[in-house]
Amino acid sequence: MRKPIVSEKAVVPASPYSQAILARGRTLYVSGQGSFDPETNQFRPGNFREQAERTFRNVQLILEAAGASWDNVVKVNVYLTDTLNFAELNEVYREILSEPYPARTTVQAGLIGQMLIEVDCIAVLPE
Repeated sequence: MRKPIVSEKAVVPASPYSQAILARGRTLYVSGQGSFDPETNQFRPGNFREQAERTFRNVQLILEAAGASWDNVVKVNVYLTDTLNFAELNEVYREILSEPYPARTTVQAGLIGQMLIEVDCIAVLPE
């Protein structure tokens, strides 16, 4: 019923959670990702665009490990420390995802350390 997805290319979780869980063979739940370097597992600070691009790439690595892509994503949750970054988020989002865009929720959140953005998603794999 639940299969953990592990990508050797993605950031190794530092807490007790899976990178992603595949449920019932088709629904993929990707854990929240931030601006971490997958090679060092260290946080990579930077401006909002840099952190957003790195964060979306980290999610993509996990999607790929499950045999999925952004085209399979049906729901995205975005957490921002500052909603003033909302317009720039939309720019990065349009560069990475394509229409029809997944359903999305964007909220302001208190993230750890210098994180400016965190992203998680749900994807449905093809039959």
